[in-house]
Amino acid sequence: MGEMMNEGQSLGNDIDLSQFYQIFFEEAGENLDQMEQMLLALDLEKADDEELNAIFRCAHSIKGGAATFGFADVAELTHQMESLLDKLRRHELTPTAAMVDVLLESSDALRGLLGAHQGRGGTPPATADLVARISVLAHGEDAEHTEPEPAPVVVAAPVSAPAPAPRKAAAAKVERDLEIHIGPLENPSQADGIADLFRDIPGLGTVEALPCDLSTKRVWRARTSASDGDLMDLFTFHVGKDDIRIVDNSAVAAGAAPLDDEPMGTGHPNPTTEGRDYGFFEGAPGVPNASAPAPAAAAPVKVAPKVAAGAPTGAGLESSTLRVSVSKVDQLINLVGELVITQAMLAQKSRELDDASNQPLLAGLADLDRNTRDLQEAVMSIRMIPMSVVFNRFPRMLRDLASKLGKKVELVTQGESTELDKGLVEKITDPLTHLIRNSCDHGIEMPEERRSKGKSEHGTITLSATHEGGSILIEVRDDGKGLSREKLLKKAREKGIDAPDSMTDSEVWNLIFAPGFSTADEVTDVSGRGVGMDVVKKNIAALNGTVEIASAEGFGMRVSVRLPLTLAIMDGMSVRVSDEVYILPLSSVIESFQIKPEDINTMGQGAQVVKVRDEYMPVVELERVFQVPRFEFNGTSPIMVVVEAEGARVALMVDELLGQQQVVIKNLESNYRKVPNVSGATILGDGKVALILDTSGLVRRTRH
Repeated sequence: MGEMMNEGQSLGNDIDLSQFYQIFFEEAGENLDQMEQMLLALDLEKADDEELNAIFRCAHSIKGGAATFGFADVAELTHQMESLLDKLRRHELTPTAAMVDVLLESSDALRGLLGAHQGRGGTPPATADLVARISVLAHGEDAEHTEPEPAPVVVAAPVSAPAPAPRKAAAAKVERDLEIHIGPLENPSQADGIADLFRDIPGLGTVEALPCDLSTKRVWRARTSASDGDLMDLFTFHVGKDDIRIVDNSAVAAGAAPLDDEPMGTGHPNPTTEGRDYGFFEGAPGVPNASAPAPAAAAPVKVAPKVAAGAPTGAGLESSTLRVSVSKVDQLINLVGELVITQAMLAQKSRELDDASNQPLLAGLADLDRNTRDLQEAVMSIRMIPMSVVFNRFPRMLRDLASKLGKKVELVTQGESTELDKGLVEKITDPLTHLIRNSCDHGIEMPEERRSKGKSEHGTITLSATHEGGSILIEVRDDGKGLSREKLLKKAREKGIDAPDSMTDSEVWNLIFAPGFSTADEVTDVSGRGVGMDVVKKNIAALNGTVEIASAEGFGMRVSVRLPLTLAIMDGMSVRVSDEVYILPLSSVIESFQIKPEDINTMGQGAQVVKVRDEYMPVVELERVFQVPRFEFNGTSPIMVVVEAEGARVALMVDELLGQQQVVIKNLESNYRKVPNVSGATILGDGKVALILDTSGLVRRTRH
């Protein structure tokens, strides 16, 4: 966080400190997510050292930032977590389920504390009990059978601009005379950056080189108020801790004990000092300091991110990522969309030009077409994020739910790297959450019931994501008891729903999407209120997606959700029906061909089919579906465009294929209303509006 200030930025009273807090809140949230995932994946019997170190680093990063910005309650709780995790990584304690539970609870509490500091409202969670329980576990005692010692009550103040935490030791302000010995080193020049720290970090102190054998080591005399632990944390970004030795000449001369309780010359930091609040940052940019007046200006802090996050040095990490507001990305996508429309207009006008006399112009327009497509793909990829962002939040939820229900459930995820538009990811999270809770509550049986059926005690819920054409297929599968046809029909009739025995299995499974429909025998705080599956289908339909159910009683159930990859720009095929132009998603188009009117056969109730390679396919006349007025008939044979959706194919009857082009999807509902068989609209090159057809809706139309 040290590189948050620009060179020469004023530190006057009008500075907006919230911009610095926001970066900390975002990084803390990322660290909490990462820590939670690693805790859930931790093998208690064979805990890996690197996993324990990584969990410790997450807590350490949050503590360092909280202490720097003055969030005392967050720093106190993470300090206790850090103490327990430090003993685990040093193998002084063996990890247990109770430790994982209390650390997960602490993660939830930290989210509440951070939310209160962000000014989101609500009562900050009380952390005194958590602090006490962690302390008991850190001393190697059973938290459930040991009376914990009274712990200090930690209360969070829900303010947007918090007051700084009180500094713990005034002695840290006293300047000391130190000798810093680095080496012996094979390449002693790698230690030269240590001297630069004193120049780059305001308030750290001064340093001067002392004579020594420069071929093997470096020695400096420093005047600083920083503790030995802080200096060790900074120096280890350049050299190993085993190569550092700090001699406190002022303490030796005064016959006093060292200010820091960390033994020097060791390769391990003291857990009580690692991640401490860094006293030399007081008065630094963005750091509140009530005790000292802020100077008019100061140089930017350059080392704080390294201290707080414990990340490796070098510009590699910082230059490889850039934190950008989503609103800026959306604005960029909108501008690219307008560019695509303008390019389509130019391309349409260019067809009227003479090829011979306008060759340079046409070549330039062809380059513009190619560059626009490349730019569109690059910009769209910015919004595409992996499904792991969604999947990673479910292990914790499922663990808590299974524990509450007394069930044994394992979650298997597949295709986490499959990418989806960020806007869709945010909106699909809630439906998937309900589907997984539904599988755990209704699908997976109790352990004794699974044993009686010859199944494993542990039920399995599989969450997968794959690309299929221009869509993404997300499936939630479980190996539970599945759906009961008889039970669903009985419930439907009790609620007055027309449910004859002649219904197909697929139609029976879809009954659970009826509003207020529930198969739960009793209402609990998990399910049974009849609210959920109908909302799931409604939310998915609002994203131009579909949801299907397959089940085998006694063996399990599968819910398949299909969504478009993005809601912004897509490749489409434009077709003409009379004087109207429609857009078909290119990913749904299979083929097109001309036929004669006599090739179309009419069946019962006016349904039409056409024979395509020994297969009869339903025909959809777009002219009738959208009631397109026809003022003339040119006598040409109709053209059939075969499209596929939801695993079925239909043939759309059109007058002409106009070509392939990129189209910018405009939401029709927000500008007009929901139109059947239409998923959106776009603006053509000539400025006219064309409707984008919902191929899934057209396929479902033929089924009915």
